[in-house]
Amino acid sequence: MDVDTLVRRYLGALAAADPDAATALFAPDGTVVSPLYGTLPAAEFYPALFADTASSVLHHRRTLTAEGTVAFWFDFDWVLADGTPAPFTVVDVAELADDGRIERLHIVYDTHPLRAAWERQRDD
Repeated sequence: MDVDTLVRRYLGALAAADPDAATALFAPDGTVVSPLYGTLPAAEFYPALFADTASSVLHHRRTLTAEGTVAFWFDFDWVLADGTPAPFTVVDVAELADDGRIERLHIVYDTHPLRAAWERQRDD
């Protein structure tokens, strides 16, 4: 799969809150490093993320590539499951396996503006 297809499918899976579509883009032992959720296997991360999500709208800004790595910059207009808006701009950096699937995804954004609302929701 080429990088443009990978990014398009990944962002589509996020927008649709589809954990199966998201994890299908990962190698079997693929992991996600998230500033909110910590480091988790992709198969655990996406169900947790989507359980905390009422809706999301994504706007892709740019994709950057280097051998074995792809970074995609996008706006994530996230609405938490309790209805609280929690938008942010993010760069996801994917380390790719030899077969082109994601082996490790590093999610990079400032959690400060939304962390309190996210924690409050998870405590309820």
